Amino acid sequence: MEIKVLAFAGSPRRGGNSETLLDWVISAMEQEGGVAIEKVALTEANVNPCRGCNACEKLNKCVQRDGMDYLHDRIIDADCIILSAPIYCMGICAQAKALIDRFQVFRSRKYVLKLPIVPPERKGTRMGVFLSTAGQKWDHVFDGAVPSVKCFFHVVDIPDRDIRYLMVNGVDEKGAILSHPTAERDAGQLGRDVVGELRKRRGE
Repeated sequence: MEIKVLAFAGSPRRGGNSETLLDWVISAMEQEGGVAIEKVALTEANVNPCRGCNACEKLNKCVQRDGMDYLHDRIIDADCIILSAPIYCMGICAQAKALIDRFQVFRSRKYVLKLPIVPPERKGTRMGVFLSTAGQKWDHVFDGAVPSVKCFFHVVDIPDRDIRYLMVNGVDEKGAILSHPTAERDAGQLGRDVVGELRKRRGE
C-alpha cells in the first residue's frame, strides 16, 4: 500500500527557500518508491482565514466553502503531512497561519464533540514534518512558530513524538538556501528517514 504524503508549500513566494527545502524532502521520498505525494501551494489553495464563529463546535464542519473542502479528507487520509513555511517577523507566515487556524474544525471535532479524527488503528501511524527557513541568524528565530505548528499537528492526532523538524536560518534572498552547506543533504536524509519510519510503523 502506498504511503500518502500531503505537502503544503506555505510561502507566498513560489520557488523560495522554504519551498526548495520542501522539494528536496519530497524528492528524496519519491526516490524511496511506493510513496504518493500531493503538493499544495497555499497561494493557490483558496484557504480563507478562520472567522472565529465556532459553528464547527455544533456542525462538525466549517461553514465556509473554499479550498478546505478539497483538503479536508486529504488531511485525514494522509500518512504524513508536511508543512513548509518561512518565518516573517518572528512568526510563521500568514498563508501557513491561515491554514493552521482553519484546523479549528478538527479541534472542535476532537475536544468539543469528542469525535475521532482518524480510526483507532491509525493512531500512532502518522507523522508530521515542519520545514522552515529564516533570514535572521538568531538561534531563537523559530521559537514563535513551533507552538503553532505543534497545535496544527496535535489536533489531527500527530503528537510531539511523531513530528520531525528541519529549520534553516541565515537564508534570506531567494535561492540563498542553494548555497547552504548542509540543507540539501539534511533534507534528503529527513525524507528517507520519514519514509523508513512510516514503513516500520506499518510493519513493512
